[in-house]
Amino acid sequence: MELEHLENSLRCSSKMLNPTCTNPFCFFCTMNEPDPSLRRAKIAQSFQEMPLKDGQEHVLVLSGIWNIAMTQPDDPEFPSLGIFECMGKLIDRGIKDREWLLKDQNIYIPYYAAHIIGSYTMNKAEFADKAVNSGVVLPLMELLRGKITWVEQRVAIRALGHIASHERTFGAIIEHEAEMIELAMELACNCLKTVYKRFLGVKYSKRVKYHCDLLTRGLGGKERENKKAEEWAIQLRCWSLHLLNCFAYKERCLDLICKKQFLRDLCEMWGGLGKKTSPGGFGVLRTLCNSKTGRVSIANLEEVIVSLCNTSRSSHDCQHMAIDSLLSLLKDSDTRHKVIEIAALFLADLVEHNSLNERKKVIGEAITQALLQDYHKIKYGFIKLKSKRTEDALKEIWELKVERRKREEIVSEQELKEKTHLARLLKQEGNKKFWSGYIEKAVMKYTKALDLCPLRMRKERIVLYSNRAQGYLLLRNPDSAISDTTRALCLSSAGSPHSRSLWRRSQAYDMKGMAKESLMDCLMFINGRKKSKQSKNVKMIPSYAARMINKQVNATWLFADAKSKNKVEEKVDKSNGGEDAMMMDMKEKKGMPTILEESLAEREWSRSKQGREERRREAAAVTAELAYMKMG
Repeated sequence: MELEHLENSLRCSSKMLNPTCTNPFCFFCTMNEPDPSLRRAKIAQSFQEMPLKDGQEHVLVLSGIWNIAMTQPDDPEFPSLGIFECMGKLIDRGIKDREWLLKDQNIYIPYYAAHIIGSYTMNKAEFADKAVNSGVVLPLMELLRGKITWVEQRVAIRALGHIASHERTFGAIIEHEAEMIELAMELACNCLKTVYKRFLGVKYSKRVKYHCDLLTRGLGGKERENKKAEEWAIQLRCWSLHLLNCFAYKERCLDLICKKQFLRDLCEMWGGLGKKTSPGGFGVLRTLCNSKTGRVSIANLEEVIVSLCNTSRSSHDCQHMAIDSLLSLLKDSDTRHKVIEIAALFLADLVEHNSLNERKKVIGEAITQALLQDYHKIKYGFIKLKSKRTEDALKEIWELKVERRKREEIVSEQELKEKTHLARLLKQEGNKKFWSGYIEKAVMKYTKALDLCPLRMRKERIVLYSNRAQGYLLLRNPDSAISDTTRALCLSSAGSPHSRSLWRRSQAYDMKGMAKESLMDCLMFINGRKKSKQSKNVKMIPSYAARMINKQVNATWLFADAKSKNKVEEKVDKSNGGEDAMMMDMKEKKGMPTILEESLAEREWSRSKQGREERRREAAAVTAELAYMKMG
């Protein structure tokens, strides 16, 4: 009878009208009510009664509402009919009534309820206001505290982050701000360890069944579960950082956020949610640099400054965030002279960066102005720098961006042509020395050619910098190679970066053990090859690049640190506030055969001939690529 009832609800949920449905309170039948006013009244009544009843169809109803919320998050119908109060009460019941939570399929309910709240509060401030007034903050806080599992924490912090991002509802969470910040910081730092310990590192047959179902939308499979678990771990961290970013933007509790170890940890939290608006660790650092407290705290940590500098010369999306952070620190008189000692050595390579930042300002010019704003005081000894290298870097920037530019503006066109010709001859001599094995002499020739080559001859200078970088690589001088390749990439087009420089910088980063930076450059190098060549043979990943990717992917595996620090035990630790007991209860519990979490478009694509063919091609490509790596 139970299976028949579930199948009947499924038929109704797919809007296949079933005249034999005997449930007078069937939500899906209500959705098909032709009279709009009667339909709305029935939906409102369903939202009022749902938390009070023990119907087995609750999970199916919530998964159907989830689909609607995900595809139509701005539709005001459900928010106006009491969905937030309903979801809040369902979460509250799941937390307080353990017996009910573990009955039938109720374990899925808090996850879906929190996800629905987050979806409807994502874009509309008025919906977030309704949610707050309906009392969803306290139930979400309970999930955030880990009263069930990390899966529910993920959707709870997502919903709270959306509520915090609206001006009119930010005040509603201030009373919980200290605890919320502490929990978000703890999740950001330890979520990878938690997901590995509670899921990925667990023997496949011992994994929590409802976690598997939620991750794979009921389709199952170890590889699919592992991939989705990695995605969810990243999302859990990024949504934690998004919530922290909301508080940092408002300059709330900065003394909590600006703890030394947490600021160091932020530098390791690369990436967002596939969107440029997702802050990631460097996004939070950039927000903190907009406040005096944040700037002072960051400026006192040399490791953080070095990390920002390294990222400023990377191919990652965080590059601009790191540059913005450094510029904010350089413009503040209280932090400038602590930061410039380190930053000048890195930013000197970016002064000819010709891309625009978010403020529509040329990045290279902004960096030049920030570094040289008091250069005359440094030059004439009014300001003393600790490092001679820093003074030399600033002098080089002054010579390149001011003195040399002035000289080239007043010389004749004929003289510029002669210098260009001499630079080309020196380059040719350098190439001959290089291929003859005289690498140091080749580097000297390239240096002389760069000194002569006019600034406007960008293509020639790109090649000279890149060639000299190759020489530095062979001389085992990765720092100089990174500097030269970065300068070549700044001179090249942002849409079509110089591919050889990307590959050479990837090698240089590899020499220094900087796996993330090396991987980003290598991926950019491969993407550039695919865009510039049409032949299928050329599109194949070169064996040397495949080996580099394989090496760096292993080195940067998301859970490498978690695996090394956490040996998963066969017996579940009982000391984690009831979470492990919950997971043990659920391990033997049978999950739903199919969970209606997959979107309609995704289901249709996966079932279509085109979708099957695309998956077959992807599998074949992965197999070929792995074989290619092994052969190389």
